[in-house]
Amino acid sequence: MGNETSSDKKETLPIDTTFCLPANIPAWPQGVGGEFANGIIDLGGLKVSQISTFNKVWTTLRGGPDNAGATFFEPKGVPDGFIMLGCYSQPNNKPLFGSVLVAKDDSSAENGALKKPIDYTLVWGSKSQNIKQDKDGYVWLPTPPNGYKALGHIVTTTPEKPSLDKIRCVKLDFTDQCETYTWIWGPEKSIDDKGFNVFDVRPSNRDTQSHGVLVGTFFAQDGDTTTSPLRIACLKNTNLNFSSMPNITQIQVLLKAYSPFMYLHPNEKYQCSSINWYFTNGALLYKKGEESNPMPIDPKGSNLPQGGNNDGAYWLDLPIYKTNKERVKKGDFKSSQAYVHVKPMFGATFTDLAMWVFYPFNGPAIAKFGLIDIPLGKIGEHVGDWEHITLRISNFDGGLKKVYFSQHSNGQWVDASQLEFQSGNKPIAYSSLNGHALYSKVGLVLQGGCEIGIRNDASKSNMVVDLGKGFEIVSCDYLGSTIIEPPWLNYLRQWGPNINYEIGEELNKLKKVFPSLQKLEDSLPNELLGEEGPTGPKLKRNWSGDEI
Repeated sequence: MGNETSSDKKETLPIDTTFCLPANIPAWPQGVGGEFANGIIDLGGLKVSQISTFNKVWTTLRGGPDNAGATFFEPKGVPDGFIMLGCYSQPNNKPLFGSVLVAKDDSSAENGALKKPIDYTLVWGSKSQNIKQDKDGYVWLPTPPNGYKALGHIVTTTPEKPSLDKIRCVKLDFTDQCETYTWIWGPEKSIDDKGFNVFDVRPSNRDTQSHGVLVGTFFAQDGDTTTSPLRIACLKNTNLNFSSMPNITQIQVLLKAYSPFMYLHPNEKYQCSSINWYFTNGALLYKKGEESNPMPIDPKGSNLPQGGNNDGAYWLDLPIYKTNKERVKKGDFKSSQAYVHVKPMFGATFTDLAMWVFYPFNGPAIAKFGLIDIPLGKIGEHVGDWEHITLRISNFDGGLKKVYFSQHSNGQWVDASQLEFQSGNKPIAYSSLNGHALYSKVGLVLQGGCEIGIRNDASKSNMVVDLGKGFEIVSCDYLGSTIIEPPWLNYLRQWGPNINYEIGEELNKLKKVFPSLQKLEDSLPNELLGEEGPTGPKLKRNWSGDEI
């Protein structure tokens, strides 16, 4: 039996629609440097530009995420003097929304930054495969000259090798190691490490000082995908001077344009608040050995111990007296504001705006066991809860590309094309009931399993926080002394006491009512069973690195 084609019936796919942000990207005020959002970034003798318009080359109609197939593209509208480094690919289950870098050699070295490949290797062809597709497809890997590296693949619809003029390989000096990330496509409905698969790639090192640059190409391999290093590389910014990063005025415009609306659950008892509200309403600083004499906290946190490490010597807690304690536990969402950490990513070709939100108290967890909801008593409760949303901005054009939603000890990146927006380009975030995990959509997310797990319920309500109002930029290293970090940010101890109840005792009480709870206990997330008070933003793993 031969290949299936789409000639009998044309399918309408999400990728047939190109996604655009609901409103125009703002006009950026210029200032010192002026290199943010000007379309081109100089990596130190190699200039790169971001292309988000494409010519379709080949489409598969089955396999990959949601069994929807994938489409492969070449960049279109490449500026004069620039040339492509590889094709772009995306699953068909989402609108077209991506970009790929093209490059121009701007070095004066005898051996330039870019060179033609010397040959191609056929990685895989679809002609002999029984797959549904618009035509036959062939995936080629360029063979680089000595001292150079391929950064992507070429896709054709004929078995003849592509022209050597079509693509460029990059000098090793301008390359860095990359790794596979999300799955784009394979002929099967799910990933098979032994078959042909296509993946997104990203730089292996992704902290704020790393030089690796995201190219936007893909990696294709027929066989074991665990091989390391990969046969392609990412780019490297050899000129990491942060001149492509936004200045303070541009940051403020970005925040006003893209800051989310955050909806609390209509039944939320434990609201967010500002740090100032928390401190001025009776939060206390405790010191080990002096527990009987806690200290009121200055409204700006000026009397909090600075630096050091989380050695257990200090912790924060709610007011002592019950009435005030219960009032402060409930927070005050109307006082809430976002605390923004600005950081470079991918060799300063992206800006991450991590927007931190504080809750005085994290409420108890509710488990779902089949059709039954089981309140877990005090399990999940703790004083001091930090959550965050991160906006990922392209430094080529200032466009919003992705948003990260923190969810307990992990989280999730969501492409801009999959977000819900309000009032222009402002995405919507939903804070889950009691636990305050953040999601891009309303509904129930079950943490821990398909039928057994912890409920994360998200819904709209009249309690909504516009994180674009009253935000405070609290940290931005590349701007030097322009931003003065508040004292509370450099308080590196616990924002709540160690939990003073025994998890085992709480579970045993519940097991008397629900004997089958042992199965649930085995599926509880580790962070739910942790007893230490939470730490502030600077001690989170994403502070100086990527979110995932």
